[in-house]
Amino acid sequence: MRQIHVLNGPNLNLLGRREPSIYGAATLADIESELSALAKKAGVALTFSQTNLEGELVAQIQNAGLAGADVILNAGAYTHTSVAIRDAIKGSGARVIEVHISNVHAREEFRHHSYISAVAAGIIVGFGIAGYKLAFQALLDLNPGA
Repeated sequence: MRQIHVLNGPNLNLLGRREPSIYGAATLADIESELSALAKKAGVALTFSQTNLEGELVAQIQNAGLAGADVILNAGAYTHTSVAIRDAIKGSGARVIEVHISNVHAREEFRHHSYISAVAAGIIVGFGIAGYKLAFQALLDLNPGA
């Protein structure tokens, strides 16, 4: 069965409470529920997790990539700082869709750079939590027979 890992980085556990004017009112549980329904319909096994720890996120990416699973990744602030996450993607061969809830290019200058983008299969930015569903569909479209 096809595997898709949905990996979320630091502070995403605060969705629904953290800056709702930027991130909206939906929680990670809401996102997981919506994606789980899509995965069930598509016959895809879904793994969903969140961590505030960079090394844990690196290990999750490596494990997914080495197992041949696709990844939807919202690395949060690590997007802009982590060479380790970039190297985990490249080194493990993980196919990653990078997701950002907000339009990072319309925000602070430091959010305009991503270490992940150059090694991602695609990037979805600024569509709120719908970005996760768009990433899920993109992964299905990239490899429809898997």
